[in-house]
Amino acid sequence: MKKIEKFILINKDRSRIKVFEPFEDVSKPSSSIDAMMISYGCVYKRSSKPVMKGSRVETLENARKEYKQLLEEGWKKTSIFRSYF
Repeated sequence: MKKIEKFILINKDRSRIKVFEPFEDVSKPSSSIDAMMISYGCVYKRSSKPVMKGSRVETLENARKEYKQLLEEGWKKTSIFRSYF
């Protein structure tokens, strides 16, 4: 099984971010990852931690669709906030 990693997207204005990370359902006996948690927040200053507004869990398929759509809208992968998550 391919390991799914966490990644962060930031919008063109650099004011909003979304964090995609594997979501493990611990209530199931097998710890297979078939969902992603998508957290979203606002960026006020590059040097400070983004203010997270909330999160939700999506199927891998829906998370992939959203990721692809965000890239088409001009969002970019970033690592500047990695240290906060």
